[in-house]
Amino acid sequence: MSDHKTDPLLNTQPWLLLVLGWYAVFGCAAFIASIFIADAVVPNHDWIADTISDLGAGEYEFIVDIGLYAFSASLISVALIAAHEHLGGWRWSVGLVCLAILGLIVFLVGARNEYGDNDSEGVVIHIYLVYGLGVLMSVIPWLMAKGTNRVSTTYGRLLTGMSALWILSAPIFFILPTAYDGIYERYLGLIAIAVVLTLAHLFIRRGNLIRAKTT
Repeated sequence: MSDHKTDPLLNTQPWLLLVLGWYAVFGCAAFIASIFIADAVVPNHDWIADTISDLGAGEYEFIVDIGLYAFSASLISVALIAAHEHLGGWRWSVGLVCLAILGLIVFLVGARNEYGDNDSEGVVIHIYLVYGLGVLMSVIPWLMAKGTNRVSTTYGRLLTGMSALWILSAPIFFILPTAYDGIYERYLGLIAIAVVLTLAHLFIRRGNLIRAKTT
């Protein structure tokens, strides 16, 4: 039996990291674009006072819904890469599962259409989805930080900082005057997007490194 040891990097498929990593970037960009487009198209919309959820109701709801679905797929893409390129430890395992669950929650937020129109028919779960999103966004960056430190401490510091920033910022949304909750929700959305882009950057970088070593 051969005792040849294979470089662990060669066990990873670089095309998977690159394709899913770049899609994660695209999904974030599509989400941002959908909000800007809806801001311009939806009549009588005040982007400072009105939340993103308000854009997801009514005649033009499909615009933001498409963005939410794209961002949902970004979260799931990053979770898939994290499962393939496992950087070790229970925190990484729990973190990637939480990413997948968060992707499902974002999808349900778009699919349920329970926001912005005072919907009260049937079982309204939007507020529970928001709470779940808030909790998951608090812990996901922290869970993934230790694993990313194995690649570069810069990623770990960024994710730890984002986790702390979210924990400090998110509760304020629920006590903020409604005249400003629209712009504040967009600020929180940027933190969530920054987490995804940080992980996507790490995986794209890893994909390029592995491709270089295997060619």
